[in-house]
Amino acid sequence: MESYILAIDQGTTGSTALVLNSQGAILSKANQEYPQIYPQPGWVEHNPEEIWKSVLGSVGRALSDARVKPNQIACIGITNQRETTLVWEKSSGDPIYNAIVWQDRRTAKTCASLKKRKLESQFRSKTGLLLDPYFSGTKIAWILDNVPHARSRARSGNLAFGTIDTYLLWRLTAGDEHATDVTNASRTLLMDLKKLQWDKDLCKILGVEQSLLPRIQPSIGLFGRTKGVPGLPDGIPITGIAGDQQSALFGQACFSPGEAKCTYGTGSFLLMNIGPKPVASRSGCLTTVAWQWGSKVVYALEGSAFICGAAVQFLRDGLKMIDKSSQIEDLALQVADTQGVQFVPALTGLGAPHWDPHARGVISGLTRGTTVAHLARATLEGMALQNVELLLAMQKDTKKKLKTLKVDGGAAANNLLMQIQSDYLGVDCVRPKVVETTAAGAAFMAGLGSGLWKSYDDIKAIWQEDRTFSSEISVGARTERLKRWSFAVNQARIHPE
Repeated sequence: MESYILAIDQGTTGSTALVLNSQGAILSKANQEYPQIYPQPGWVEHNPEEIWKSVLGSVGRALSDARVKPNQIACIGITNQRETTLVWEKSSGDPIYNAIVWQDRRTAKTCASLKKRKLESQFRSKTGLLLDPYFSGTKIAWILDNVPHARSRARSGNLAFGTIDTYLLWRLTAGDEHATDVTNASRTLLMDLKKLQWDKDLCKILGVEQSLLPRIQPSIGLFGRTKGVPGLPDGIPITGIAGDQQSALFGQACFSPGEAKCTYGTGSFLLMNIGPKPVASRSGCLTTVAWQWGSKVVYALEGSAFICGAAVQFLRDGLKMIDKSSQIEDLALQVADTQGVQFVPALTGLGAPHWDPHARGVISGLTRGTTVAHLARATLEGMALQNVELLLAMQKDTKKKLKTLKVDGGAAANNLLMQIQSDYLGVDCVRPKVVETTAAGAAFMAGLGSGLWKSYDDIKAIWQEDRTFSSEISVGARTERLKRWSFAVNQARIHPE
């Protein structure tokens, strides 16, 4: 009987499930969205039960569409929105508060206070991260401090913390497994990047009880087996887990140091494989774990822009400029350039390399002749120019110039955006035939973890190129555009009293 792999990609706006065969071909894909919750400006939450329902819904449809019986699933891989933080009761599995999403900025003051205490260097040296509300550690502390009796319950060992991978693993195994992988653990502000263990001193500084924390495992290997999951038989091994961006790096077959990818999702995330030793960034990038297989660890440099595809959603839902996100390309193609219009999509602050949680979005350069087409094109340019800043910072850290950038994610299907990206980066952008590389990476890890595949070479044989975009503008034009972009970013960082 043919064996198949089920990949679960739990994202910020919805959950996607893929079914792949043993040759790595995708047989089906299903997605189910769920509501976003915005209690206050800068706050973003998810209902954990809605997340779980979206996972079950997408899995059920993917299996049905592929005409695969649940008992034919050989293994499961999980990839997830990272940093999103959840605390639940161990006895019942009930969350004590909504999931606080990675985009959430409510702990900005906490981070600023820790910086004033001169603690950032300690976090930086141990975790590879900056003190920013992006990461999980201060979110955990906020839940413990603001949910009645949460801290005393944590001290009693009654509560469990998890990023979304951990929560899904808990649900998939009926509470038998409370674990995470090194990539997700490396995004919490609590894990020592070299020891790959929770750090007692950092937990103490943030006020996080260690009894809350899941065990840390390699990304590839057995995490647990399904139990009591609607629509799935008991006993399916879960053999691969990684945070979404590391999973995409793996799915792009970036197995050699110096290879890099950019994923265009809700945000955009650029990761570069830097090999078996962590490299400290001096340019505002993060050092993170790319993956671990057995005892072998691979590290990466990362730069992230919080708003990418979400900028198009803003045009659709906030400004009502378009009815569907897919309309952005045709609208932007109606004009040859932006006519000076710029859009810095700092709608939830700025990520790398600026790390300014108080920055706000800026639309500038408007005239009487400005149309929605100019703003649409400016949106695509803003999405691309953020990534230019990230790559320049990485090149400064590694002292190497990137020749090729692999691209993926939903917005990578936008040919105009990819051309703009290549123009302003000055490097080739290579798009694979399968742009769902985040979910594919989880499937590849699960396949390796279960023994369906044996080596990186098996994964390289599966990866296929779709199209390469090469720069079509001069160095001078690129330099001038980056100057105007820098000015606009500085405007976004002016904080009103």
